[in-house]
Amino acid sequence: MTARSHRLRRAALVVLLGPLALVSCTTPADEAGPGPDPAKAPSGSTARVCDKLPPGPAEAPAGAVKIDPAVPGDLAAKTRSSPPGTTFWLAPGTHKLGDDRYDQVNPKVGNVYLGGPQAVLDGRKINQYAFSGDATDVKIQNLTVRGFAAPHDEGVVNHDSADGWVIEHSAVQDNDGAALMAGARQQVRGNCLRRNGQYGMNAYAQSNKITGLVVEGNEITGNNTGDWESKIDGCGCTGGIKFWSVDGADIRGNWVHDNRGVGLWADTNNNDFRIEGNVIENNDGSALMYETSYNAVISGNTIRRNNWVDGKGYIDRGDSFPVASIYISESGGEPRVKARTDKLEISGNSFENNWNGVTLWENSDRYCNSPANTSSGSCTRLVPEQAKCAQPGIASGPLNADCRWKTQRVEIHHNRFALDPAVANCEESCARMAMLANFGTFPEWSPYKGEVVQRAITFDQGNRFYDNTYSGPWNFVGFEPSRVLGFGEWQGAPYRQDQGSKFTRAGGG
Repeated sequence: MTARSHRLRRAALVVLLGPLALVSCTTPADEAGPGPDPAKAPSGSTARVCDKLPPGPAEAPAGAVKIDPAVPGDLAAKTRSSPPGTTFWLAPGTHKLGDDRYDQVNPKVGNVYLGGPQAVLDGRKINQYAFSGDATDVKIQNLTVRGFAAPHDEGVVNHDSADGWVIEHSAVQDNDGAALMAGARQQVRGNCLRRNGQYGMNAYAQSNKITGLVVEGNEITGNNTGDWESKIDGCGCTGGIKFWSVDGADIRGNWVHDNRGVGLWADTNNNDFRIEGNVIENNDGSALMYETSYNAVISGNTIRRNNWVDGKGYIDRGDSFPVASIYISESGGEPRVKARTDKLEISGNSFENNWNGVTLWENSDRYCNSPANTSSGSCTRLVPEQAKCAQPGIASGPLNADCRWKTQRVEIHHNRFALDPAVANCEESCARMAMLANFGTFPEWSPYKGEVVQRAITFDQGNRFYDNTYSGPWNFVGFEPSRVLGFGEWQGAPYRQDQGSKFTRAGGG
């Protein structure tokens, strides 16, 4: 886990979806306020599925085992007594497990759990977990899972992060902890993940390596009802979805909104993400944080009205750091880490009335084996052994370069950034784009003290803004937090950013 503080400044396949209700990438009809110019908004549609999920079959499919809601524990008992690969049909009604907090369902390989119309599995705030164990290739469809009391950092469905699970057209809501955990090859499609105490999904596996994750067509809303950032100062442990060390993920066509905290947060050695065609709006924190991670494509998303709560909170405590709707923290492209791209590309997105735009940040004091490395003792993908990142080796040569997570090879282009301060209710310290680092100070043996990283991120690591369109009172922060630049200064020497971009001072509505 990572600490979130001013001083450390951390950040943060196309599949068939079936019958989903859709919300377009323009403003939903039942929301007030200005939306993006439809001619400039990303193409495609995003799922509005909560309260509109398709019902499951009204009768048990041929060969399925019927689960009776009038019999407490019927689902767990029949799972134990049936062979692998069994399909279970949960009849309409509210299903219960036993009265012990550890009563749960332990599927067998290839089991299918299919809910009938209005079938609910209710933990009654007694049971901690709904579906657990290490069985692979389990499928859950058309089922509401609610009222489970998973502990902090744990999840309700696929609690043990088994591989190959498919969760479709289901509502996992009003639980403590995370609605879902994740394993390799997990498919999460067309679901409602809402009002969970910590996360909609916690994509973390202690012993497994998560690869090939697909999250598509879901509505992810109202999560972190427990307000964990207030309970554990700087925990960095909340949001719509948190990803940890995931290698290969497609996050596409989701509606991520109104979460208390960050919408989507990739934290610590993630790689090879494609985040495309999502609508990410009205989240208290950043729409997206990509932190100490590698190689991603972020394109065609509609990103609006994010960061209002966090942005105002920073101002209220006198902190002018440019918190951003997309926050890239110690992350970038790395050709030596295998992925579908060797860059971190942010392109073709529509940003409207977020507190700020995009911030590229690198903490000079945060690297493998530094006291400021808050990523649970992790090291980079290039130097996995933490002990190597020490003097004298770290002073020069390959270790000097590879013991740092670098914000490098980031390209931000062909995006639309629009902001009207009257809409965002921000009179100062908003409407900023940024590329910066802090002055390196510690520990005493650090080879990155002074302006080393500030110069690297600003001039030497291949970070480029170009061919964007800006509407509103935008300023640009370069090199270090107090260096605020106008558009002409940002385009001119020595920064030479946003070549080919267009800037108008008018508001962004």
